[in-house]
Amino acid sequence: MKVVGLTGGIGSGKSTVAKMFEQLGVAVYIADIEAKRLMNEDELVKKQIIALLGNDSYINEELNRSYIANVVFNDSSKLLQLNAIVHPAVANHFDCWKSKQKGNYVVKEAAILFENEGHKQCDYTILVSAPIETRIERVLKRDKTTREDILSRMNNQWEDARKIPLADFIIYNENIKDTENQVHIIHKEISS
Repeated sequence: MKVVGLTGGIGSGKSTVAKMFEQLGVAVYIADIEAKRLMNEDELVKKQIIALLGNDSYINEELNRSYIANVVFNDSSKLLQLNAIVHPAVANHFDCWKSKQKGNYVVKEAAILFENEGHKQCDYTILVSAPIETRIERVLKRDKTTREDILSRMNNQWEDARKIPLADFIIYNENIKDTENQVHIIHKEISS
């Protein structure tokens, strides 16, 4: 079964594109959602996070996302160490999930697919791209956050110019109808 990596910077519209593939009957794995679940439920992962970031990482057994984000997005070495804990756990979970799926291919949506070399485990990659100001506006509407926090998160992800040469397909996500058309074309090509 083929693995199609789906990525894009914060606010690019990865989730929207992932839903479009689901509507076409493709199984979609959202790595960020599964990572958060594993960070909350996997005892070994929890122990490692507490050892790295301290007891404030959890409040009442629940992941303290704002605390963790504040630490790792202001300390790149802590971010790398956190990723070294979470990414292998997610990779193992994905392999189990994939083995239970049907169809020609599955989509693995991951925000930092290229940054962590996850694209090397994919048969194809799709980059979702949108102008930076559009992305910032989307995230401001979606999340309770500030422009400063969004820019901080963007600074921890590669710019599209660095991702484009690694992508097999690029979806320019500014107009929903155009995006749907691009998804249909890619789906047809991968399925054949």
